[in-house]
Amino acid sequence: MNWEKIRKTLGPGILFASTAIGVSHLVQSTRAGANYGFALLIFIIAANVLKFPFFEFAARYASATGETLIDGYKKLGKFAIWLYFIITICSMFFVSAAVVLVTAGFMDNLFGLSELWSHFQLFPVALVFVVTVGLLLSGKFNFLDHLIKIIGTTLLVSTLVVFIMTLLKGPATHVPDFTPPAIFEETSLLFIIALMGWMPTALDMSTWVSLWAVEKMRSTNYHPSLKESLIDFNLGYWISAFLSVCFVTLGAYLIYGTGRSLPTGSVGFADSVIKLYTTTMGNWSYIIIGTAAFSIMFGTCIGLFDGYARTLERTTTLIFAKKSQHIKNSRTVYIWSLVLLALGSFSINAFFSGQFKTLIDLATTISFLIAPLVAIANFKLVSKTYIAKPFVPGKLMTFISYLGIVFLTGFAMFYIYVMFL
Repeated sequence: MNWEKIRKTLGPGILFASTAIGVSHLVQSTRAGANYGFALLIFIIAANVLKFPFFEFAARYASATGETLIDGYKKLGKFAIWLYFIITICSMFFVSAAVVLVTAGFMDNLFGLSELWSHFQLFPVALVFVVTVGLLLSGKFNFLDHLIKIIGTTLLVSTLVVFIMTLLKGPATHVPDFTPPAIFEETSLLFIIALMGWMPTALDMSTWVSLWAVEKMRSTNYHPSLKESLIDFNLGYWISAFLSVCFVTLGAYLIYGTGRSLPTGSVGFADSVIKLYTTTMGNWSYIIIGTAAFSIMFGTCIGLFDGYARTLERTTTLIFAKKSQHIKNSRTVYIWSLVLLALGSFSINAFFSGQFKTLIDLATTISFLIAPLVAIANFKLVSKTYIAKPFVPGKLMTFISYLGIVFLTGFAMFYIYVMFL
């Protein structure tokens, strides 16, 4: 393997991992372990395995065609590209609001901003919006992205250390009258669906893998082979998947059955997550872990806003531009997309003020309900009709894809049945 070529290829998969390790890991995986022990681990593993093909197909399609999945959706027909455009518009405000709320919680816990602006409860949330959009508009994202990856590595190493130390130490002692919660009751089942919605992240964000892959090709002037592209993607994906297991373990060993529970507010929740580390590593590590956790969430937040803005820019171009012509003011579309996203998401945060868990579960559930549509579209685009035969997935990947589509569709239909029928 030519390591110079690998160096030119690495990036999109790592960026995917840094974006995925956010709400799904720090919040949902920790809640799963704290409330249910290891009982929900099977659902987390199933979501990571059965959603894997549809994320991998994004890297595969970009390698095969040099285009993004969004371009592929247009080849499926106007209905497909319009449906994806509508899905993006309907989900992006809730998803962004949830990620910003978690980011603001870790920032407020680290800097104590709510105490300085007690008369404006949403000040930390507003600050995250302003700084995120400002950085993206100023073009300083590349520098910050490199910095976030360094600090994200700190969180990765810290999590692995704490994970191993926690396993060696063993689980905390359960209270005498502890009764495990029932899994197959409505409340638990709805949480399971929300948990899988962003495990490892929302499936409609698979297009971002292809967007970043194509951008990497342009910036390096190098088109990687399929093998090189998949090495990059698999590295990022399975690191993210493994870390979700680590966070479940921390919640299960340190909180489950002890009589303690995770706070319902974003700031208190952030403090509890950080204390999962300090319980094992010592209080000296609080500032390090607090900074790393906030930084990885802030990186997730910036990647999310950039991804949605690029998605709107690309879909707008494909839908409204004339044939063989690009929208000349695409930068303007990008800017207005950021502004629209910030205003809409902040409104969602204001409406759900004080309802941390409700907003998180709603956003993740929306992502899970639209996942089957994205899965079917991605699977169709890697057939021989749209890419060359050497790039078509093998029998095992095809089999897992069918299982994944059945899995996602079945749970989505179950949720609709429970909630509306």
